[in-house]
Amino acid sequence: MQELTLHLFERMGMLLILTFILTRIPLFRQLLDRKEMSGTRMFIYSCLFGLFGILGAYAGVVVENGESSSSFWLVRLTGEQALAHSALVGVVIGGLIGGPRVGIGGGLLAGAHLLYIGGYTGLAGAIAVPLTGALAGGVARFFSQERVISPAKALFVGMFAPILHMGVILICSDEPDRAVELVNLIGLPMVLTNSISIAIFTTMLRVALTEEERAAAYETEKAFHIAEAALPHLKQGLTYRTAQAVATLLLRELKTTAVAITDTERFLAHAGAASRTIDPGEEIRSDLTKNVIATGELRIIENAEDIQPRHPALGAAILVPMIEGSQIVGVIQFYFKRPQDIRRVELVMAQGLGQLISYQLGATAHEKMSHLMKEAELKLLQAQINPHFLFNTLNAIHSLIRSDPLRARHATMQLGAFMRLNVKVMASRRTTIREEMELLNAYLDIIQIRFEDQFTFECQLDPVLGELMIPPATLQMLVENSIKHGLRDKASGGLIQLTLKRAGDMAVVQLRDNGAGISPEVLDSLGEQPIIGSEGTGNGIYNINQRLISMFGKEARLIVENLAEGGCSISFSIPCSLSEGSRYREAN
Repeated sequence: MQELTLHLFERMGMLLILTFILTRIPLFRQLLDRKEMSGTRMFIYSCLFGLFGILGAYAGVVVENGESSSSFWLVRLTGEQALAHSALVGVVIGGLIGGPRVGIGGGLLAGAHLLYIGGYTGLAGAIAVPLTGALAGGVARFFSQERVISPAKALFVGMFAPILHMGVILICSDEPDRAVELVNLIGLPMVLTNSISIAIFTTMLRVALTEEERAAAYETEKAFHIAEAALPHLKQGLTYRTAQAVATLLLRELKTTAVAITDTERFLAHAGAASRTIDPGEEIRSDLTKNVIATGELRIIENAEDIQPRHPALGAAILVPMIEGSQIVGVIQFYFKRPQDIRRVELVMAQGLGQLISYQLGATAHEKMSHLMKEAELKLLQAQINPHFLFNTLNAIHSLIRSDPLRARHATMQLGAFMRLNVKVMASRRTTIREEMELLNAYLDIIQIRFEDQFTFECQLDPVLGELMIPPATLQMLVENSIKHGLRDKASGGLIQLTLKRAGDMAVVQLRDNGAGISPEVLDSLGEQPIIGSEGTGNGIYNINQRLISMFGKEARLIVENLAEGGCSISFSIPCSLSEGSRYREAN
């Protein structure tokens, strides 16, 4: 028995070396994904594990008259000979990984081989091996949450399999005494070698799985790196130039045979093999590419005839849709030499990369749309302010032409200066407080023609803070709001005070007037939402507040309150991010 056990372990060692080589094969590793298998793939795996069972049989030891033979090559056995083998190893592993159908398929193939070899245990092997494969597949369902069953559990299943085989030998034998003697001789060696081999096999599979997960983590990190490198190009939009830059980047980083990028109608770029056979602007003719554009679903091409462009170096491809928002804007095509080169790692990488690029396209589109909306908002504000102010100013100048021509001339010049400054300031999303004050002073010079005796304006600004950036026309609109609404009932004696001072790391801008104040009904919501009422709209204050929040965050929102002595105060705070020149002046 000891000699038989050693012989089985020696030969099983060679089989395990073959197993290690098997775990390096991509086709075999795909089985670890536990995906639904097609009939063709199931047949392939059944043959694979059945072949492994046949090799386990050839690694067996012939037993005759209580003695084991050390002969390496196995031929058909006589009725006096029996075989102590490891055919159960491949069949059990097939059932544990591929399920009952793979276990049965592999068992039938290995069992048929045992029946062909013959011998005293040939019929018992033909019955026991398929039955073992089916039971192993059933056991695997209890551990379906594990991608590969643990070695400890596999060891237990491996012990059960040869015990079942020994039971079938006893049942099928018409010579009970001889069967018992044979089982006593080969039973323990087969239990030890088969169970330990199955445990080692599952350990190898777990190691291969760990390698796959590490590779997937590496590929994920690479995908983020590629997406980050592609972002500057994608921000410029999907053009022939940016698409070529992204295709070249993907080819360099992914080491595929070729990469192509299309929009919904034509090729934008192609890098790698077959680059000379396709030109940017060529129309999409592939039905599978059109299907990806129509459905937004990833597709795999395994037939070279379905690939555009046709080229001997391109035998398979992954087609990944690019989605901007909810709209499909193009397809990334990753080409490979043959279908076997598309492993799970490549598939996950392509899918993840497509999603990242789609997210970036969506974020870029959202950023552009947000920018356009803000520009449209500023243009709308400018369009709302200028006509009303312009008409009133022209009416005032018209009245002065005869009574005070010099003053009318000064007002006309100030109006021109104001309009020029207004266009300059409103052309950008932000401006300095110094430029804002130039605009405000020009506005006050004009407005005081109409309201000369109604109010006075006082300003206290820290000159060091003059280079701070704020949204354009903020101060001018706040002052205009005080004149039109706060001081509307004051024929004279009105006062508007504007202060800008530093408070720690923040600059505080405050505008006060001694007017009528703000009615309590709208005070709490002023600036938080547009207000429509008999006293005018609150769109101006609301827009100013939203632009401040958009630029500096909620800490910069407008604080509106009525003063105890009458009038109201509007203030906001912005970070003291000073220019180098301002820092120099502050230090001195």
